[in-house]
Amino acid sequence: MIVLKSAAEVDAMHRANLLVHRALAAVREAAAPGVTTAELDTLAEDLIRSGGGEPAFKGYHGFPSTLCTSVNDEIVHGIPSARVRLADGDLLSVDCGAVLDGFFGDAAVSFGIGEVNGEVGRLIEVTRLCLEDAVRLVAPGHRLGDIGAAVQARAETAGFGVVREFVGHGIGRSLHEEPQVPNYGQAGRGQVMRPGLVIAIEPMITAGSWRVKIDDDGWTARTEDGKLAAHFEFSVAVTSDGHRVLGSEE
Repeated sequence: MIVLKSAAEVDAMHRANLLVHRALAAVREAAAPGVTTAELDTLAEDLIRSGGGEPAFKGYHGFPSTLCTSVNDEIVHGIPSARVRLADGDLLSVDCGAVLDGFFGDAAVSFGIGEVNGEVGRLIEVTRLCLEDAVRLVAPGHRLGDIGAAVQARAETAGFGVVREFVGHGIGRSLHEEPQVPNYGQAGRGQVMRPGLVIAIEPMITAGSWRVKIDDDGWTARTEDGKLAAHFEFSVAVTSDGHRVLGSEE
């Protein structure tokens, strides 16, 4: 069942997403060669709790951490660890969630560590543009298939793969709600967007095959062919005249 949110509920979700975006900004500032992903996780948890929220991922279906930190060929759900020390040239994808006053926020960003090569930079930029293309299509009367088609077109035109196993989702008083929001598909198909719908759009784009494999930890998803992956995500509300990116301080 799709749950539409009131204006007051969207405002509450915006505040939860502000915490998430601030945590991601702090993590990005702190990430550097030699820093461990566990240190980044502690930083994010402390910031979320000091802002009155709680980490949304920690304990969710048994996930042990505040952040998902996915390095290089890891797509999503990488577990922060004191044994994972970032190196110059790495590609780091960070997914973060928070719950504040009963509402969830969820966002993700990918960036390079130190000096990165052109392949890393191009994959990050195309994935970011995939998200921007998708967000522009969030409006009343548009369909979810419009989002997937836009992401797929941008990625595949650039020669990249679009992950199928993981998709975006509705969000609100639960971290994952209906509807699912695939990053592939046909324009003009799928659920019609209505004001009050809030969705987490999260393209996961690969430098090679879109197929994935899961590590023995049961969480970390990485590319089947060992090539790079990037991940961006915004929580976006459909408004009467377009959309609102939640957590944006602009």
